[in-house]
Amino acid sequence: MFSHQALRPFRPFTSLLARLPSQCEVCRAWPSQPVCDACVARFAPPMARCSGCALPVPEGVTRCGECLRHPPPLDVCLTACTYAWPWPDCIARFKFDGDAGWAGPLATLLRSAPWVEPALEQCDIVLPMPLAPGRLRERGFNQAHELARRLSPAKTDATLLLRTRETPAQSGLARAERLRNLRGAFAVEPLRADKVRGRRIVLVDDVMTSGASLFTAAEALRLAGAVHITAIALARTDPPR
Repeated sequence: MFSHQALRPFRPFTSLLARLPSQCEVCRAWPSQPVCDACVARFAPPMARCSGCALPVPEGVTRCGECLRHPPPLDVCLTACTYAWPWPDCIARFKFDGDAGWAGPLATLLRSAPWVEPALEQCDIVLPMPLAPGRLRERGFNQAHELARRLSPAKTDATLLLRTRETPAQSGLARAERLRNLRGAFAVEPLRADKVRGRRIVLVDDVMTSGASLFTAAEALRLAGAVHITAIALARTDPPR
């Protein structure tokens, strides 16, 4: 049986393979990147979204009714695409199959979304959404951290925002139940809280479903003194039409 240490020398070669031309995973065009530009344009088109929760809104509308009634703890919320085919398959290969070669292409997709580039340039710190220790051991890596360090390696800090406890699975829970489930699940590292005070923060996640995780993490950052918080998620689960 090989140890993890024995496998480490092969990672640079794996990273090299991930950069080589290949077939587009969606349309099978060759040669191509993992998802070709034509498929990105077709399946991740820019669209009007609420600035508070990233749900679709009519053109000319900046905030949905729910965010007007109950303002979220985020100043801005951005996403690259709707969590619909082909993105769930691509994200699953990255997130659950351990295919780290997807981190670069998915980060590029996220960076190309409207307003993401300015948010990264204007912020002081980029924080990946942390995983609970058990989930991190299970997967072997934090997919949000892999995205964040490709978006802004110099600003990314993976140890400032902590996941303080395991929580039951969120699937099948209503938004209010998800928020209760996550209460107190995030905290700023106590010995480094001064790094947050007065700063502009970008939170990075892979998939935003109800927003409960990002909202709860943002509340912890607000308590620590963050002055502006932008959330950027690769994909957003939209309600059925």
